[in-house]
Amino acid sequence: MNAMNAMRNVFGVDVGGSGIKGAPVDLERGDLAQERHKVLTPQPATPEAVAGCVAEVVSHFGWSGPVGITFPGVVTANTVRTAANVDKKWVGVDAARLLGDRLGGLPVTVLNDADAAGVAEMRFGAGKGRKGTVILLTFGTGIGSAVFIDGHLVPNTELGHLELHGHEAEKHASTKVKEDEDLSWPHWARRVQKYLAHVEMLFSPELFIIGGGVSRKADKFLPLIEGIEAEIVPAQLQNNAGIVGAAMVAAGR
Repeated sequence: MNAMNAMRNVFGVDVGGSGIKGAPVDLERGDLAQERHKVLTPQPATPEAVAGCVAEVVSHFGWSGPVGITFPGVVTANTVRTAANVDKKWVGVDAARLLGDRLGGLPVTVLNDADAAGVAEMRFGAGKGRKGTVILLTFGTGIGSAVFIDGHLVPNTELGHLELHGHEAEKHASTKVKEDEDLSWPHWARRVQKYLAHVEMLFSPELFIIGGGVSRKADKFLPLIEGIEAEIVPAQLQNNAGIVGAAMVAAGR
């Protein structure tokens, strides 16, 4: 890797409930510098097993340099506090130390997955230049959230765990629930609409950005959502947002 690439590129890894994917990121363009490499999330997703998969993704590119890694849970000062969609053994683990050791001592930064996606969308995507309160929601195995006030992140919001109709919202309106219950797009859109109305009541955002893999199919459900005051747009970086945001944070951007 030449010096110019080292200055411009940082590696990002997105750890999800179903897959672990990563690539070098071009920090000037806010896009992947090479095609991403993906492996399946191990079951159970213990710290050791996930660390092995992260190492596999990073070594696939022969990478040596800073690495930003997302995690599906609350992360404060690189330590995991919650783990809803991976093994509970993660709770209390210094993820940066564990993963850094597994990567041979490379400098590692770990942050919440939705926060990473939000950072990327606010710099390069649907939230670029937007002031006021902006909320990114990622729909996938669960529902992740990233809240921004005038472009500044409020880290580790867990709005997928808000209670809705007696259940955690993500157990009612995630993409996984849509698939598990074989919900039609209109049926699922109604659930998403109720969830957005609940979040809007609490935060009154100017903008909702809808992310996660389902953002690629935004035309199938966003037009069906009614009665929300805030503007609702699909994420522009789609499923690469977490990788890009993780690299940005690792680079101090």
